Amino acid sequence: MKFDSIIIGGGVAGLSCAIRCAEAGLKTAVIAAGQSALHFSSGSIDVLSNLPSGQAVSHPFDAFDALAEQSPHHPYAKLGNKACREAIDWYQGMMEDCGVYLSAQADEQNHYRVTPMGTFRSTWLSQQTVHQFPAHQLSDGLASIALVTLDGFRDFQPQLAADNLARLPAFADVSIKTATVQLPDFDEMPRNPCEFRSIDISRVLRDETKLHAFAKRLIQAVGKADLVVLPAIFGNGDGAATIKLLEGLTGFKICELPTMPPSLLGIRLEEAMKSHYKKLGGLLLTGDEVKGGDIENGKLCRIYTRNHEDIALSAEHFLIATGSFFSKGLSAERHQINEPIFGLDMVEPAHRDHWYQPQFFSKQSHPFMKMGVTCNTDLNPSIAGSTISNLFCAGAILAHYDPVQEGSGSGVAISTGYYVAQQIIRAQQHSTEHETTASELTAAL
Repeated sequence: MKFDSIIIGGGVAGLSCAIRCAEAGLKTAVIAAGQSALHFSSGSIDVLSNLPSGQAVSHPFDAFDALAEQSPHHPYAKLGNKACREAIDWYQGMMEDCGVYLSAQADEQNHYRVTPMGTFRSTWLSQQTVHQFPAHQLSDGLASIALVTLDGFRDFQPQLAADNLARLPAFADVSIKTATVQLPDFDEMPRNPCEFRSIDISRVLRDETKLHAFAKRLIQAVGKADLVVLPAIFGNGDGAATIKLLEGLTGFKICELPTMPPSLLGIRLEEAMKSHYKKLGGLLLTGDEVKGGDIENGKLCRIYTRNHEDIALSAEHFLIATGSFFSKGLSAERHQINEPIFGLDMVEPAHRDHWYQPQFFSKQSHPFMKMGVTCNTDLNPSIAGSTISNLFCAGAILAHYDPVQEGSGSGVAISTGYYVAQQIIRAQQHSTEHETTASELTAAL
């Protein structure tokens, strides 16, 4: 099977590249081994929250020059401000076309989203059902907040969140209450406490009769509040519409927050992207795994997968966006780090004793977080020092950045995936124009 582009990895980076290629009419395939990290994500899009030095960032795109000075090999430094901004703007518009509305603050500052612990994380874009707490005044417009969970739901403990919020000076004059609401028909549900998760609740609340019953119980439990904070339990595809209906039934302004996996806010992004990609004509090969490939004359010619065995998949261009250690895009042995599919060149690791900080919750970045594949400015990797010109890397497989400490994970994934797609599109257009010219000359002769 032959394609214009093959994307290895079905996370944010891989799907961003695949969608952009499909938009341009390229015959594209995505090979996804399993669940992506989106199932564990907040569903917000972080661009840059902290510089490598640890300095907090308020205006992320304005901080790119300082970032490049501190980390000249950072993916953002390779792409530049303009390319990254173009990619994030494209992603926001594309997701809006998918029915998922992501927005930033009007003053182009990062805003804060509340976590299940009652702490705050800086981010750039959030979904429409996530309350944006402005950086200059976290409690702006809020005199009372209600933190609500469901009876039997173990992934959100509102009292813990309320205690942490109450410690913040910005919430000194804000009334913070907690409540527990029983899910309709809860007593009749066959349940194991270890299995009762957000996705189970979402199935129940899709029933409009049960949603109406839940709304009545919510009103009784909360009374009055300027903001009602609920765990994300309202479905992946229709979650935003369900919350809007619930707001109409209760009169509350409702905010979702991500919980323990599976994160419905993250799944909402993933399913919207996959659905859009397939509508564009893209091929999605799920549950498959790339085992290796053939490299000839500095190019990757074909790859082999577990499911297709000896049937090769070939393409003009390839992207590997298999993620970091969590998704097995990188593997760690006792004294070295590897990229397991092709054996791509890695950033040389220090001695194992220097891979991590002595304290797990250190303010400094753990060195292993910045390990990954080394690439040129076009994001082409190499093997034994020889560049693979039609293979690209994107997302967490890349070296020289820490998505957690910097708050840059989604931004790097989208930017590098889109950047690679633009290069593939230009190369494909150039090839097509060259073939057309050659055909015209042949016909003329």
